Amino acid sequence: MAATVMEGVMQAFEIIKEEEIAAPMEIVFETILEQMGPLNSTPEKPMPMVLEAWPGGRWYRDLGNNTGHFWGTVQATNGPSLLEISGPLFMSNPAVSNLQYRLTEENGATRMHFRHRAMGWVREQERAVDGGWNQLIGRIRTAAVERAGR
Repeated sequence: MAATVMEGVMQAFEIIKEEEIAAPMEIVFETILEQMGPLNSTPEKPMPMVLEAWPGGRWYRDLGNNTGHFWGTVQATNGPSLLEISGPLFMSNPAVSNLQYRLTEENGATRMHFRHRAMGWVREQERAVDGGWNQLIGRIRTAAVERAGR
């Protein structure tokens, strides 16, 4: 059997976002879990996910009948200040991501530091995920502010 060797296919990227959200840290953390879990969506349609928010918990899309997509494992959580997930996320190729939400609170508002780092066989369209994270972070901000009644 012949083997194909490809040079230079390893890629890496890092996306960093800072957001100030006019809501207490506990509300922002709960909202992250909801928006990444059962309330997850794309601009086109709902895409509910399961997020087991404990160390070793899974983040996956359950399509029923033992079908779905595994996105990652909760690597660390220290609610309401940290959620860290490792896994392939949306990539169906040999790649791994580390996703972090770090929250701090000042004067009743929350500063959210978001970081997505990935490496492996990352295709060009997978490196262009900034818009998807912007959409998710926007949903988190809007829902958290509404929950806080501000």
